[in-house]
Amino acid sequence: MTQRVLSRLGRIGPTAAFLGVGALTFLGLVLPGALGAAVLLALAAGAGWLLAQTWHLHPSRARVMRLVVLGLVVAVAVVKLT
Repeated sequence: MTQRVLSRLGRIGPTAAFLGVGALTFLGLVLPGALGAAVLLALAAGAGWLLAQTWHLHPSRARVMRLVVLGLVVAVAVVKLT
C-alpha cells in the first residue's frame, strides 16, 4: 500500500504538487475556525507521513527545515482552533 501511494506521488509533476499544496494551504487559512484547522491538520498529517517515509533520503539540514515547517503548519492550525 505504502509503495503504491509513493509511486503515484512520484509521478506527480513538481509544479502540480506545489500548486496543490499551495491551494490546500490557502484553503486552510481562508476557511473559518475548525474547518480551516481541519484542512491544515490534514495537510500536516499527509506531509508528516510523507516525511516519515522519505526520512532517510534527506540530509539532516533538510530534515530540520521540514520539521520546522511542519510544526508551523500545526501551530497555525491550533491557533485557528482557539
